[in-house]
Amino acid sequence: MKAPVPAVGIFDSGVGGLSVWRELVRLAPQIPTLYVADQAHVPYGPRPPEEIRRFAEAITRFLRDQGAQVIVLASHTSSAAALWPLREAFPEIPFVGIEPAVKPAAARTRSGVIGVLGTFGTLNGPLMARVVERFARDVRVVPRVCTGWVEQVEAGLLEGPEAEARVRIHLDPVLQAGADVLVLACTHYAFLAPLIQRLSGPEVLLIDPAPAVARRALEVWRVQAGELSQSSEPTARFFTTGDPLRFQEQLHRLIGWEGRVEHLHWDFPKRSLSLEE
Repeated sequence: MKAPVPAVGIFDSGVGGLSVWRELVRLAPQIPTLYVADQAHVPYGPRPPEEIRRFAEAITRFLRDQGAQVIVLASHTSSAAALWPLREAFPEIPFVGIEPAVKPAAARTRSGVIGVLGTFGTLNGPLMARVVERFARDVRVVPRVCTGWVEQVEAGLLEGPEAEARVRIHLDPVLQAGADVLVLACTHYAFLAPLIQRLSGPEVLLIDPAPAVARRALEVWRVQAGELSQSSEPTARFFTTGDPLRFQEQLHRLIGWEGRVEHLHWDFPKRSLSLEE
């Protein structure tokens, strides 16, 4: 009997982590994937870290039970709040997280000013403070909490006058401060990247962490899968704690995926997730 191929589990509060999923599948279409969008709780950014940790632990248990042997926290906010606690709670599972890409931004700025666009939970946490201390001592870092951008992406408002006005509110002050490199420190923002780039101009560099995270997830998966990595049948399952039909529409619009979305139910007394039949 052929051994099952390990799956990569990916989770986020919503559609943002699809930017990582898209890159991973582009690199290795044969990888089985499981994606959980916790849209019942989107956005994670304003929530307390301990609440995000509870969500992340329950999602990890679900993904593990569904066959995930590598789990990607496709969210800066989740990584900042839960990556290390998850590694302690589930030592048998390799986790791949995301940190704000301050290091490459600091290396590539010409003006000496970098902008970091993210959520409150990411930009005001200890992870952000550590990466700035380690990698940005010689540059000026302009952080900007981009309130409303996650909800904007969830609503599919990616282009047009209203989308442009919402982006300019947060983008213009960072550009006026002299930033010539912009770090997208939220995976949702990857879907606004074309608009951000157009408004910023070609002289401004955008850094999206999704490709680097996908490459790292692939490296870890190959260690777990071994020889199976070359012969697996590609499968993708998508789950949401929100409205499955709405998520199905988002999948089609953002990544061109067609298929069934499975609905997850939160059992709050047990702090667990279950499939709704």
